Amino acid sequence: MKFLSPVLHVTGLLIAGLGIAMLLPALFDAVRGNPDWQIFVVSAIFTWTFGSLMALATRGGGAMRLSVRHAFLTTAVVWISLSAFSALPFLGLGLDYDDSLFEAVSGFTTTGSTVIVGLDTLPPGILLWRALLQWIGGIGIVVMAIIILPFLRVGGMQLFHAESSDRSEKIVARPLHLVGFIGSIYVGLTVACAVCYMFAGMTPFDAMCHAMSTVSTGGFANYDSSFGHYQSARVDWFAIVFMMAGALPFVAYIKAIKGAPAGLWHDSQIRTFVTFVVVVGLLLGVWLSRTTGLGVGESVRLAMFNVVSIVTTTGFVDGDYTLWGTLAVGLFFLLTFVGGCSGSTAGGIKIYRFEVLSIIVRSHIRRLVIPNRVVTMRYGGRRLPPDVPSSVLAFLAVYIGTTGLFTLLLAATGLDFVTALSSAAQAIGNVGPGLGPVVGPSGNYASVPDPAKWVLSAAMLLGRLELFTLIVLLDPDFWRG
Repeated sequence: MKFLSPVLHVTGLLIAGLGIAMLLPALFDAVRGNPDWQIFVVSAIFTWTFGSLMALATRGGGAMRLSVRHAFLTTAVVWISLSAFSALPFLGLGLDYDDSLFEAVSGFTTTGSTVIVGLDTLPPGILLWRALLQWIGGIGIVVMAIIILPFLRVGGMQLFHAESSDRSEKIVARPLHLVGFIGSIYVGLTVACAVCYMFAGMTPFDAMCHAMSTVSTGGFANYDSSFGHYQSARVDWFAIVFMMAGALPFVAYIKAIKGAPAGLWHDSQIRTFVTFVVVVGLLLGVWLSRTTGLGVGESVRLAMFNVVSIVTTTGFVDGDYTLWGTLAVGLFFLLTFVGGCSGSTAGGIKIYRFEVLSIIVRSHIRRLVIPNRVVTMRYGGRRLPPDVPSSVLAFLAVYIGTTGLFTLLLAATGLDFVTALSSAAQAIGNVGPGLGPVVGPSGNYASVPDPAKWVLSAAMLLGRLELFTLIVLLDPDFWRG
């Protein structure tokens, strides 16, 4: 129990904080005269009480220390616990706990899959709660943890590195300074996005909710037709810009603020990411114009919006791209695996790993041509650390293997192959829409069997925590010593 006390203490504090956050949508419903505010208040009281009692019961007499094992375990327990408690307000909609948990996990992991039908008629509180979950899940939980842990005299950066694969150089003196930079950038991007959405014609409430979902690369929308509801080119282009902004590494933003704005383009993965989505979007747009008869401008806009949405793992849709032909279907399935930049709010494999993989492949080819040749692998002008190639290959192998395993598990629940495969791929990548009439861009997960929803919830959490953060808990050596 002594080993678990720090883990439970931190988890209790964050659960209590989640209870306080539930009061915000309660306030919105109360102002609008919607009786659902009572559901949020009851959920808030229960959540805050449970979290506070847990924190008090596990409070130590002295300063606590978190080891690396504590960091991994705390990350896993926090994400699972907060997802479980954040499901409580959804019960007020008449959803059972299976659906409520799925919706909550999808929000916290910024996946964007939904089981709710009739979003257009939902009260404002629940819409705000969905957006708030994604905004918190994008980066807020990590920031909260790093803010709280220094006051407990523990190494908050351990949690940050346990959840993020970014291994950037130390650019700020202290973890608390890093939190300040990240929090300021995150809030700034959200506010800027909301202002742009209002300028494009959204109501202030819609702009606020969609801004939180956009910058967090989450994908929850306030309407069943997602961004197709607006039929607005200006709204789409603003969304494209801020989805890409959320998928860029926050370290690059910090460098730009500290006097090196050119570093945004000098970052190898940013150049690759931007070039990739622009080239794919333009080519798909031209192809769409030639095959459907739409104007080039409209085709490029639709193609670019949906490509950026899937690559950044946001999951907004504007139109059903599965109706564009089999080439588009195949392309969007492959885009599900790509992801944004490492150190961003996006999911997926990440551009950084694909870059390292290409370096490994090129080096291997050179050795095949000249077996005795000494090949030095470099990334961004620097020599790759010796453990990076093996870790990237291990991650890719586990990622593909996990997608295959979850495809089999979903197929065992009765889903057809296309639905099972695309659902597994999007859940691991935290993308949102799958393929086919059930879980495709024009469908949702309401009709998916309950066992499949639990499987998908596990897959979303596993993907959001980048696989190894949870898999390491299965290693017997983790619990020794």
